[in-house]
Amino acid sequence: MKDVIEQVDDWVARGDRVALATVVGVKRSAPRPPGSKMAVNDRGEVYGAVSGGCVEGAVVQVAEGVLAGGRPQLLHYGIPDSDAWDVGLPCGGEIDVWVERYEP
Repeated sequence: MKDVIEQVDDWVARGDRVALATVVGVKRSAPRPPGSKMAVNDRGEVYGAVSGGCVEGAVVQVAEGVLAGGRPQLLHYGIPDSDAWDVGLPCGGEIDVWVERYEP
């Protein structure tokens, strides 16, 4: 699989604006470790992942806002262990995701 930054470089080379989301913190169980990245370009293309699919849609929306001129954002997602089973997860966890416009 191509590295996220390689894909970002390809998008930038063709003139796309890109937002980059990075996992910067994890508590308890999380499908992706700190440093995991997801990129979104102004064509609506997405590459990489910051979770197991649970929050990607929300992160894409924030990334689109950042690309439209919004400020970088630190996002927090989580679910307590007591509620995890009800939504189909074996255990709860929390992740912090930093979303910023990529500036080469």
